[in-house]
Amino acid sequence: MRMRKKPNLPQRMARCANVLVTDPETYRGQWLARVEGYDKLALELGCGRGRFTVETAKQSPDTLLVAVERVGDAMIIGMERAMREETHNIRFVQADALRLGEFFAPGELDRLYINFCDPWPRKGHAKRRLTHENFLKSYAPLLAPGGEIHFKTDNDALFEFSLEEFPKAGFTVSDVTRDLHQNGPTGVMTDYELKFTAQGVSINRCVAKILV
Repeated sequence: MRMRKKPNLPQRMARCANVLVTDPETYRGQWLARVEGYDKLALELGCGRGRFTVETAKQSPDTLLVAVERVGDAMIIGMERAMREETHNIRFVQADALRLGEFFAPGELDRLYINFCDPWPRKGHAKRRLTHENFLKSYAPLLAPGGEIHFKTDNDALFEFSLEEFPKAGFTVSDVTRDLHQNGPTGVMTDYELKFTAQGVSINRCVAKILV
C-alpha cells in the first residue's frame, strides 16, 4: 500500500495512545490478561484504513482484536476511526508480519484475518506473499486448536496459489467462494472491498482451519 507521508503523524499517533501498543513484546502470552474483559483474541494482518477492523470489533464484543500494520500513514486512519467511534476492543501495532512470533505466544490466537494483502505477482517473489507456506507455518503455532484464518483477495492468481499453500502448512480449507458478494453484500467489508465490489470486481474468500 502506498500512502502519502503525513507530516503530523507523530502527533496524531500520540492522540491515539489509548489504542496503540508500542511494546507488543511485553504482551506476549498476556494479551487477554493485560486488556481485561474479553474471552477471545483475534489478529488482523494489514489493517489499512481500519474500516474492517472497527466494524469487526463492534460485531465481536467478546473479542480483543489486534491490528498489525506496517505502514503508519495508513494505520493512523484506522486508529482515529477506532477512537472516534469509541471501539474499545481494538489495539494497533505497527510492525511487520515477520515478527508475529515475538508478539504472540503459541496457541494464543483464536482467529487471524488476512484481507487483500499484496499479491507479489512475480514468481520470484512468491515467498513474500502472506499466504506462502513459510508464512502460514509461522502463523500455525500461534493459533489455538481449531483456530482459523479468514482470507479475502480480489487477486485470482493469489487465491488459487493460497488454496494450494494452506494444506501444505497443516490447514483444512472450507467456505471457498470466488464471488463472495454475488448475491449481495456479505460480512464486513474493507474500504477497498467496497470500491472493488462497486466496480464489479469479484472477491475471493476462504476459511482455513488449523488441524489438531
